[in-house]
Amino acid sequence: MFCVGGLNIVLYKIIKRWIARPRPFRTCAKIQQRVVSMDEFSFPSGHTLHSVACSVILTGYYPAAAYVVWPFALLVGVSRIVLGLHYPTDVLAGALIGATTAAISFNLL
Repeated sequence: MFCVGGLNIVLYKIIKRWIARPRPFRTCAKIQQRVVSMDEFSFPSGHTLHSVACSVILTGYYPAAAYVVWPFALLVGVSRIVLGLHYPTDVLAGALIGATTAAISFNLL
């Protein structure tokens, strides 16, 4: 899980700087920033990326954990949109990247 997390941090930072998509509250006056953002760009959602990657791995090893980790991952994704920090596509991309890296890690073991 630590290796997947480390890889995801590297991917996240590269993609975020390459795409450089401004956060929703910067581009739409009707969207309010509810918390302080960690950086200026929104794509992809790092919180969602990590929560989905951890959920995939934990569910793979401990299937009973799915009842706790998947609702949590869903709430993380929704919260990023509600807080005005991400677009829905940022959350979806983060979830896809996290799920993909976690799934690939199972094939490497």
